[in-house]
Amino acid sequence: MSRPSVLFACVHNSGRSVAAQLLAAHHGGDRVEVRSAGSEPGDVVNPVVAQVLAERGLSAGQHTPTLLTRDLVADTDVVITMGCGETCPVFPGKRYEDWVVDDPKGQDLETVRRIVDEIDQRVRELLATL
Repeated sequence: MSRPSVLFACVHNSGRSVAAQLLAAHHGGDRVEVRSAGSEPGDVVNPVVAQVLAERGLSAGQHTPTLLTRDLVADTDVVITMGCGETCPVFPGKRYEDWVVDDPKGQDLETVRRIVDEIDQRVRELLATL
């Protein structure tokens, strides 16, 4: 049996989707394949998001924001959107969820911690269903 694949997508692929990808990889281990992308990828990972992830022992240092493409969605079992749902290609037979999660861009450290906590909880719930 193959591993399920999950794609986390947001606008810039520099905050929410990066946090979700790293948390899913951490909690899911080898049981799941995880990726992330953005409809309008930024240049770098949000430094406050990277700091909050580092507090949890997760490094975003190797992440490069990636463009959300049709092929990326087509090769995925579960697509989680966070603020870019209308630009995400839709394919029959895929599982789609839209997570309404605040954008960490421009937010203070405590707010970003709360956002990452929410993403962490949602990731754990998602992994329990795969």
